[in-house]
Amino acid sequence: MKIKAAVVEKMGANFTIKDNIDLHEVGPTDLQIHMVASGICHSDEAIRKGDADLGYPVILGHEGAGIVEKVGEQVSNFQVGDHVILSFYADGICDKCLRGIPTQCRHYGDYNLSGVRADGEDHFQENGQHISDMFNQSSFTTTTVVDQRNAVKIDPDIDLRKVGPLGCGYVTGSGTVFNTLQPKPGDTIAVFGTGAVGLAAMMAGRISGCTRVIAVDIVPERLQLAKELGATHTINSKEADAVAQIKELTNGYGVDWTVDTTGVKTVITNAVQALAQGGTCAAIAVTPQLIQISTWNDLCVDDKKIIGVNMGDSIPQVDIPRLIEFYKLGMFDFDKTEKFYDFEDINQANADSVSGETIKPVLIIDKDYKPNK
Repeated sequence: MKIKAAVVEKMGANFTIKDNIDLHEVGPTDLQIHMVASGICHSDEAIRKGDADLGYPVILGHEGAGIVEKVGEQVSNFQVGDHVILSFYADGICDKCLRGIPTQCRHYGDYNLSGVRADGEDHFQENGQHISDMFNQSSFTTTTVVDQRNAVKIDPDIDLRKVGPLGCGYVTGSGTVFNTLQPKPGDTIAVFGTGAVGLAAMMAGRISGCTRVIAVDIVPERLQLAKELGATHTINSKEADAVAQIKELTNGYGVDWTVDTTGVKTVITNAVQALAQGGTCAAIAVTPQLIQISTWNDLCVDDKKIIGVNMGDSIPQVDIPRLIEFYKLGMFDFDKTEKFYDFEDINQANADSVSGETIKPVLIIDKDYKPNK
């Protein structure tokens, strides 16, 4: 079938919306999804500008939300009309998946970042020519086809325009805290960078019972929002020494946990320096930056740890419904970070994301969609 999609023709090019894209047919375990909305993530921008290369032309987007309009013959857990959030694909059969760590699926890269479907076929074509996909999803489309393992069913009373980013940015930030760091009540945490991922990590720290939840950024408006979302303290690192301030707030020790979402070399270093003895820094930004760490002072004597985390070590079918429950309870107000844009304004939305003007742009693909009341 022919669909409309936002295509990046070559490295660094703007998005071009085309209405002549051929979509792969529905396979035995596939779902055809009518797209309602999609978040824009910094990973989309990294691929668009060439920091990562899936092959061009490419259709990006991996924070989609929509409605099932067709199911494959082997699909049993979904039916036409279901409301879903889309996330990454893992096969569910490798040893990592069977141990409950789908973010470490042995074929994660092949399935999500190879530019083709898990079966090796083209997800999209234009005039018979290959177009790369992303995350076996490519949600910058009016319709897409995904494997059932990409999808998370949600209650139809949830506004689909809001929840797409739960499939990546919000589950990455919160999952890093809930699943990987696992702070105990009374622990302390500092989050460097208050974009969508950072604010999600910060809210997860608050939910986990941390007594010091410190947000660090250089944008006053973002720090104010962090305060509204539960930060106990905020630090403008453009105006103050963040490491010194954090130690002052923790009796000179530093925090138990830090999360860096910036990918900025000096900020990552500060996130390590702000740790207490025995503390752990999770570095989760997509960045080519290299940092220098003292194996003697930082890693050995101070027993600090630096870890990477992919997608918050999440199981989307478990973690996304949990975030929605926290949202319903008023404990995870992720939608305060969002701003809606028409699909046709994708280049402006992406520019606003890159500049920091908007924390989480959300493209409204189906303007006729009305949330259930």
